[in-house]
Amino acid sequence: MLNENASNLKQHLKTLHADLASTGEVDGELTDLLRQLDSDIKTLLERRQQDDAGQAGTVGTVSTASTEGGEGAESTTYGLAERSQEITAKFAARHPRLEPALRELGTMLANMGI
Repeated sequence: MLNENASNLKQHLKTLHADLASTGEVDGELTDLLRQLDSDIKTLLERRQQDDAGQAGTVGTVSTASTEGGEGAESTTYGLAERSQEITAKFAARHPRLEPALRELGTMLANMGI
């Protein structure tokens, strides 16, 4: 299920990037916020894939992401759905064409528990 959700999320991010490229109304602030969010989402997905691969090959092992320096990375990616919703609310009036895609991104992240 995670792989399917991750695949859908990656596809949605590609679509959002295409929408951003096709509209000339995107300001630098929104672009920067979305780039950071995109980077954090990719980091989280990569970490989850690594955790899944590590757990598949071992039994009874504690994930090192949560015990060995993973805390800083976790704080970077915690609340991505909320951050996406904040970006949507902030820019909905200025960028009405992008609002539905941003809202869907927030919904997808929330449904994945991110």
